[in-house]
Amino acid sequence: MTSFSIGVDIGGTFTDFVIFDPSAQQIQTFKLLSTPDDPAKVVLQGLKKIFDKKGSQRANVIHGSTVATNTLLEQKGAHAALVTTRGFRDVLQIGRQNRSALYDFFADPTLPLIPSELRFEMDERVTHTGEILQAIDPDQVKALIPVLKVRDVSSVAVCLLFSFLKPGHEQAIAAELRSAGFLVSLSSEILPEYREYERTSTTAVNAYVSPVLDGYLSHLDQALSPQTHLRVMQSNGGTISPAEARKFGVRCILSGPAGGVVGCEYIGRLLAPASGMRLIGFDMGGTSTDVSLIDGKPQITTEAVISGYPIHIPLLDIHTIGAGGGSIARVDAGGALRVGPESSGADPGPACYGRGDLPTVTDANLVLGRLSTDHFLGGQILLDTSRAYKALEKLGKTLTFSAEQAALGVVAVANAHMERALRVISVERGRDPRLFTLLSFGGAGGLHAADLARGLGIPHVLVPPLASTLSAFGMLAADVIKDYTRTVMLPDITPIADLNAQLEVLAQRGYREILAENVPAEHIIIERFLDMRYCGQSYELITPFSESVYADFHRLHQQQYGYANIEAPVEVVNLRVRAVGRGTPPPILPRPIHGSDPSAAYLELRRVIFAGIPTETPFYLAELLEPGNRIHGPAVVVRSDTTILIGPSDLAEVDRFADLLIEVGK
Repeated sequence: MTSFSIGVDIGGTFTDFVIFDPSAQQIQTFKLLSTPDDPAKVVLQGLKKIFDKKGSQRANVIHGSTVATNTLLEQKGAHAALVTTRGFRDVLQIGRQNRSALYDFFADPTLPLIPSELRFEMDERVTHTGEILQAIDPDQVKALIPVLKVRDVSSVAVCLLFSFLKPGHEQAIAAELRSAGFLVSLSSEILPEYREYERTSTTAVNAYVSPVLDGYLSHLDQALSPQTHLRVMQSNGGTISPAEARKFGVRCILSGPAGGVVGCEYIGRLLAPASGMRLIGFDMGGTSTDVSLIDGKPQITTEAVISGYPIHIPLLDIHTIGAGGGSIARVDAGGALRVGPESSGADPGPACYGRGDLPTVTDANLVLGRLSTDHFLGGQILLDTSRAYKALEKLGKTLTFSAEQAALGVVAVANAHMERALRVISVERGRDPRLFTLLSFGGAGGLHAADLARGLGIPHVLVPPLASTLSAFGMLAADVIKDYTRTVMLPDITPIADLNAQLEVLAQRGYREILAENVPAEHIIIERFLDMRYCGQSYELITPFSESVYADFHRLHQQQYGYANIEAPVEVVNLRVRAVGRGTPPPILPRPIHGSDPSAAYLELRRVIFAGIPTETPFYLAELLEPGNRIHGPAVVVRSDTTILIGPSDLAEVDRFADLLIEVGK
């Protein structure tokens, strides 16, 4: 019996399921309200629903989990300890001394995940050249074990000085601690690079979140049939086995949003097979908004900071803000209207869901007439217009506004937050947003995308048919990916052949490990990079390796920072290899082009407020639109799981893949 594939993405409000059955060449989707108290509960509910319908549990499940993310954000991780070289126990406390609020003399620093009383020192030392200056004492390690047990430690981060050059001492400590039953995170396995603080921080995060993710995945694995094969989405855009995710939980910090970026890349490759499209991904869900840039390929960073903690493993460059459909609107002490980052979540949800009373962005859109009460989420949730109106009316009284004026204000403030996020990922990265297409996805994205594009001068908005569940779909399209790195600190006089020889060592390791994942040899791709900088700089640029890598670095520096100094000496800091095992994503097949008349999809004429002006606006059912149909704004296009707002000056057209391409007017 042929197995089918299931992508599962847990969001703050909804959990998305995408099912691909290769025998029928069919993609199906649905949503369930998330269960924040027990994330596995909604996953198992959704899988049971699928298995009952299919009559089989022979399936491949790719899961994007928010467990590691929430563990870090909510500070609910394992009781972890740190073992480090004598004299370096306070590296976590000292950090880089960067001030997040530069002019606030009373700003509190981020508290270390591991407190001082659980940070222990070892009498050992390796030099910066990798030579052993002082060997580790096995008895000292053994003496540490009862101390850790008395203090109820379950997970230990081990980060020794220069272990990225010589990991033997870390491995010796790990052997003793693992035999005593501790979960151990080694910096030489997680981030074998220089920079003591970032390496220690990343290893500490792994020790903090991995036991929680381990428990979650173990529970999920045990509840699944042996015929169900589980894989986990990781932050670099690839998938890993549950066993690897349990050990390296830090790799899954951006698990869910990464699926969305992969989905964007897939759509871009579908529409521009040669090089991929230049896209800005805009993922607005119920709780948060994630934005990313795909310039043919997704952008990778090693300088992420999550909840104040540096995480320096390779991950997709995603910027997240607390703005979603469920973001709560309020008036602050100074009388200003605020939206988010607090969210109504799945329970109680927006006021219009019938359980909450606080005004949210979704309530504002409903009051403005931009949502259809009869077609929201395919009719699964009946929206309570009067409850939403009362919530906005109460907010408006504080501002001496009507409910509709308050709703316009809520949408405007939310859009301002999201527009700022889009500038961070484009303008601040040296990219002109006017040269990109805004790809809108997530359940709430279609209501705001055209206005955001207008504000940034982006000429087109693209809304795919799987927009609301694109992150879950992206998980089905994801490859197996493993990243490898090594610090070398080499000058720019180093011959290209020597660099290639050193990269080849990492490449061979990557090839073997991807092959072990049952990926055919012909589907394995090895990508080589160098982390480079001008001598004296404290940051690097990831530069694709080629014969012209030094010249390419200057060009990238010019693009990213607005200048390049071709006379300055360049330093190669790290070697980097990405091993990719290409998967077989579900196909989205083209359909024949029909005429431009969309009248077969017409639903009704309703009053919608644009810029304070009530306008009779046609509503269309997306599932009945055909390729070639054109819709002149103003209009609203309703899908079973999302809604798309087309402004008065916009023009939308359905392409052969059923994407809605909006030409944004002034």
